[in-house]
Amino acid sequence: MIQGIITDIEGTTTAIDFVFNILFPYFREQLPQLGDRTHQPEILAILEEVQAIVEQEEGQRVDLAGAIATLHQWSVADRKIAPLKALQGIIWQQGYQNGDFQGHIYADVPPQLAQWQAQGVKLGIYSSGSVAAQKLLFSYSTAGDLTPYFDWYFDLAVGSKKEVTSYQTIATTMGIPPAHLLFLSDVEAELDAAQGAGFQTVQLVRGETVGSTRHPTATSFAEIILP
Repeated sequence: MIQGIITDIEGTTTAIDFVFNILFPYFREQLPQLGDRTHQPEILAILEEVQAIVEQEEGQRVDLAGAIATLHQWSVADRKIAPLKALQGIIWQQGYQNGDFQGHIYADVPPQLAQWQAQGVKLGIYSSGSVAAQKLLFSYSTAGDLTPYFDWYFDLAVGSKKEVTSYQTIATTMGIPPAHLLFLSDVEAELDAAQGAGFQTVQLVRGETVGSTRHPTATSFAEIILP
């Protein structure tokens, strides 16, 4: 019996186009203004973390302007790295709060979340985006505030989404045996890792996603039947 469901965001609850065509461009548009915000401790801490990473990886020290340029490069490459994800959350918050955009949610998602919650299933999110960014997307979504459905949020702090140990950590944190947890994602490698940790899995096949031969598939949340 499934006691908990963890879902990915991009390509699963939310169109990938929303992230790549709205969120990422908005982030990059705001980056040039970052130099005027270095008096803010959280911004300065992120830039200093970027400087440290560049020094470690490339053996050279960049100034704050160089750190901002590096963040732009990481964004274009969609690098899964903590300081970039943290800053994206901060910048996207102003966009959501200003009404510049709303978080896209597939229409089949909210009713199924409501049904699963009514059945007593604990719900959570696991995304490479920061926990702050996750909460913003679901708070300011096209379907309204969906955060009351979720008990858990996980990001790269627990590890890579393609590592078995990340899912083991999630199961331990939730206090639910892996066999009673279901992971939803459009990415086969993530589903492989979750399955390796003992999770049950379903791949969401939306748009151009290629269906898996190793995992059950569904084209919408409404098609997911809990064991």
